Amino acid sequence: MTRWTARPETADDAGAVRAILLAAFPTAAEAGIVDALRADPEAWIDGLSMVTTAPDGTPVGYALLSRCHVDGHPALALAPCAVLPSAQRTGAGSAAIRAALDAARARGEHLVLVLGHADYYPRFGFVPASRFGVRAPFDVPDEAMMALALDDSRPVPSGTIRYPAAFGV
Repeated sequence: MTRWTARPETADDAGAVRAILLAAFPTAAEAGIVDALRADPEAWIDGLSMVTTAPDGTPVGYALLSRCHVDGHPALALAPCAVLPSAQRTGAGSAAIRAALDAARARGEHLVLVLGHADYYPRFGFVPASRFGVRAPFDVPDEAMMALALDDSRPVPSGTIRYPAAFGV
C-alpha cells in the first residue's frame, strides 16, 4: 500500500488540483466551485486546502475545508474531495481529509460539515448532522448530511447551514 503525503495546497498546485477535480467528477462544476472559493476571502482559509502527493511529489488527491455558517456561527464545509481515478481506493483521499481535519483542529475550528456517502465519512468521526440539530438549506437524506465536532468541550451550534455563494445554494 502506498504511503501518502498530504500537505497544504500552494499557488503552484492550482492547475494540478483542477486536473484532479476534472478527472474525478463528470462535469467541471467542482473545479468551478474551488476557483470561486479561492476568490472569496470570506470562504477561503489558507492552510485548509490539502493536496495528497504520490512518492514522486505528483498531486493525486485533494480535500478542501471552507468557511460556512450554522445560524451565524462559523463552521467548515468539507467539499470537494477528489482523487485521480488511478489513485482511488488507495487511501489518497483519506490522507487529504485527515490532514485537513488535523489542520482545522490545530486552528481551533470546531465544526465540520459534509454532504456525502454515509458509508465513507463516518470513518473520520462524522455522524448525521441531525444529531446536533444541524440541517441543510435543501432537502437531503438524513444520513448524507454529516457533522464532526472537533472539540468535544464546546457546544455545537444548531440550525441551518449557510454555504458560501460558490456552492450555489
